[in-house]
Amino acid sequence: MTNQNEKQQQRTNHLDRIERPEDLAGLSVDELGQLAGEIRALITESVSRTGGHLASNLGVVELTIALHRVFDFRRDRLLWDVGHQCYAHKILTGRKDLPGRLRQEGGVSGFPSPEESETDVFSVGHAGTSIATAIGMALGAAHLRSEEKIVAMVGDASIVNGLSFEALNNLGLVKRQLLIILNDNSMAIDVTQGSMASLLSRVRLSHTYEDVRNTTAMILDHLPLIGRPMEEALENFKKAIRMAISPSRLFESLNIHYFGPVDGHDIGSLIQLFRTLSDLEGPAILHVFTKKGKGFSPADNNPRKFHSTGPFEINGDSVSSASGGRSYTEAFGDALTEAAEKDPKIVAITAAMPDGTGLVKFRERFPDRCYDVGIAESAAVDIAAGLARQGFKPAVCIYSTFLQRSFDQLFQEVSLQNLPVVFCIDRAGVVGDDGPTHHGLWDMGYCRMLPNLVLVSPSNEAEVRGALQYAFGAGRPVAIRYPREKVPVDPKMFRLGSEPFETGRSIVVREGDSEVAVAALGPMVAEAMQAAGRLAEEGIEISVVNVRFAKPIDPALVDLLAQGKTVVTVEDHSRAGGFGEALLAAACAAAGAEPERSRSIGRAVLLAGHDVFIPMGKRSRQLDWMGVSAKRIVETVKKLIPAGAISDRSSKETL
Repeated sequence: MTNQNEKQQQRTNHLDRIERPEDLAGLSVDELGQLAGEIRALITESVSRTGGHLASNLGVVELTIALHRVFDFRRDRLLWDVGHQCYAHKILTGRKDLPGRLRQEGGVSGFPSPEESETDVFSVGHAGTSIATAIGMALGAAHLRSEEKIVAMVGDASIVNGLSFEALNNLGLVKRQLLIILNDNSMAIDVTQGSMASLLSRVRLSHTYEDVRNTTAMILDHLPLIGRPMEEALENFKKAIRMAISPSRLFESLNIHYFGPVDGHDIGSLIQLFRTLSDLEGPAILHVFTKKGKGFSPADNNPRKFHSTGPFEINGDSVSSASGGRSYTEAFGDALTEAAEKDPKIVAITAAMPDGTGLVKFRERFPDRCYDVGIAESAAVDIAAGLARQGFKPAVCIYSTFLQRSFDQLFQEVSLQNLPVVFCIDRAGVVGDDGPTHHGLWDMGYCRMLPNLVLVSPSNEAEVRGALQYAFGAGRPVAIRYPREKVPVDPKMFRLGSEPFETGRSIVVREGDSEVAVAALGPMVAEAMQAAGRLAEEGIEISVVNVRFAKPIDPALVDLLAQGKTVVTVEDHSRAGGFGEALLAAACAAAGAEPERSRSIGRAVLLAGHDVFIPMGKRSRQLDWMGVSAKRIVETVKKLIPAGAISDRSSKETL
């Protein structure tokens, strides 16, 4: 934390007396400002210990304090967009024990969670949802004749999302209070993209601090709490801002009352604005400027790096973090850049995630072949389809959890057209401490059902390169899924992917003499090989198959069942719609076509995610909960092999 924050902590201890939002009422505006410094220090300390979203949370502290000073969110409703900026909200609503517990197993979620507090309305982890859900809640409140106030918090990156625009287009349905706070920090995970973002950027650059202060004063002057009728006050305000260079023209053309921009760090003015605007009998947008990373120099200077970070050590005004191994994301980014060096037709597309998907090096090397479309996954897929139709080889680089948002485009514009688009699905499988909103446990399920599309899962860095080479030469849609994980580095564990990828062909990476074969997909090959090594120490030799393709299924895997073997499938995916189910379907189809096969059909045991949402925790723990860790594979295999068979092998080895 900064020296400034350290001094702030020494000077005040208001946070010790804040157990619930009502406790804010006893503090003056100056004391609330001091409290903001204490909250920033607590957030920084917490994130340094556990990792988390830092810069975005530091930017909304005053905004959050002012909201809780004016509204009672046990009765009123606060809807977060994305939700990763809710740490100050959690601190003020009885969850200030963040250090050591933030995003940890059994601790405090990094996103809003109704299971934790009645002040969290939805579990939120995706962008673009707050305005639409706020409309629904406002309509519900109108039917119930409820007096509750509805507030939606949306960022400048989220408001350009298609769902946000659809919601803005439907604000006319609401005939009661609904306040939308547009938190404009000019930075999403990366620089916000698109025409709307450019408009907001021009507004930010054209307004000095004095301009912002004057705007605040003008709003408060034209919208008094008492006196003139609100309709007259609004009309006068519109006349005052009509010639201003601001987004008011856009929002007012949609018949939405727009106010701002105002300073998002001026607690006193924010409190007055919220009190005033809460009396409007219709939807309104308050545009606030905030500083992402405010109060912590490293995050202030580099908000992109500190959007989401792992644990780090604070050294005055600098930080250091433990170095880890090489990630699948890094391996993919390098492999894609190398492929593009050889093929000028390769282009990359991402949806506001160039850093997170490993495209930084590609973008630096090929700026004209890298497209960031902002938080617009559906548009990303359709743009890729258009590029593919023009003869290019687009790689759509998106997290698994976010690719879900573009299923219709996967179906209509890519699969149906059989276009050679490569989907590079990062964060497949369980993702650790981000929890249920971010797990990539369903991508195979919604991709498997689409004709023409091939599903690949590499097991190490060499296979990442091989999978990309295969995908760009396939001439059809290919999805490559890989986890938020370090790539295996032990060459003794399995072949390093020297064999080229052939559609639907798996590779046996360990031969065993038992009747059990473990068919593992992608990163689960490492778990299967570890399990095989442990079993060998107990005299049990199993075969391990590196599946590579979840679609199409290798007939050789079906043959294992036809031979009467027990096949244990292991995948970091939900059992529903996953690779194991696909193998069973293929086996049933083969048995139907060749009835004699069913006479010696073996057993299939599916190790995969159950029909539940997996809570936050370390990825290794989540794999264990799913039953796909090396430890759980060992347990499963030992249950499948009779104890006598194990002892017989052990005695033979002893002799």
